[in-house]
Amino acid sequence: MATWSNLNYQNSASPLMEQIIFFHDHTLIILIMITILVAYLMMNLFFNNYINRFLLEGQMIELIWTILPAITLIFIALPSLRLLYLLDELNNPLITLKSIGHQWYWSYEYSDFNNIEFDSYMIQSNENLNNFRLLDVDNRIILPMNNQIRILVTATDVIHSWTIPSLGVKIDANPGRLNQTSFFINRPGIYYGQCSEICGANHSFMPIVIESIPMKNFINWINNYSLDDL
Repeated sequence: MATWSNLNYQNSASPLMEQIIFFHDHTLIILIMITILVAYLMMNLFFNNYINRFLLEGQMIELIWTILPAITLIFIALPSLRLLYLLDELNNPLITLKSIGHQWYWSYEYSDFNNIEFDSYMIQSNENLNNFRLLDVDNRIILPMNNQIRILVTATDVIHSWTIPSLGVKIDANPGRLNQTSFFINRPGIYYGQCSEICGANHSFMPIVIESIPMKNFINWINNYSLDDL
């Protein structure tokens, strides 16, 4: 999760989020190089007394400063398009989770396991429980690690947005529409997110919490939940 004075991305917990961070660093290096070059040229222009009073045109330099930015944009666009298509790809998901946005909470359904479903409300912070203010919920999403997960997202009232930064997932929840995406959690842990759509006054109080556990523990959780439900 994000912490104080953290100016970088959160630590990634999925391969796609790693690729997003790599692309961010790649683009940032290019922007820094351009900024330094332009600043150097501007400083030279301001602080010299040279002038060419016979200069009428410079077709060669205009050709150069037209082609070089085009090549630079290609170096940014190609990895960006590759990453865009990777984010939209579904690779044989093992589990399907359905997320429904309400004002002001989320509800979840595990359609593959006897229709396990529950609501997830934000809970008040409590120093004894060591939970995070405005980020913890009463019912966490339990998912297995090292497996492809598909999530179907919709809403019942207004547009919400299901967002987990450390997994590289951000998908809109639109009323009357079912959107889908997938993610892969490559390590155990607890991952926090919030509704990132301006869906109303309390949209930032719709936290999302995913608890990633090994497959054996996930199967035990499924069995215990089914028994408790019966």
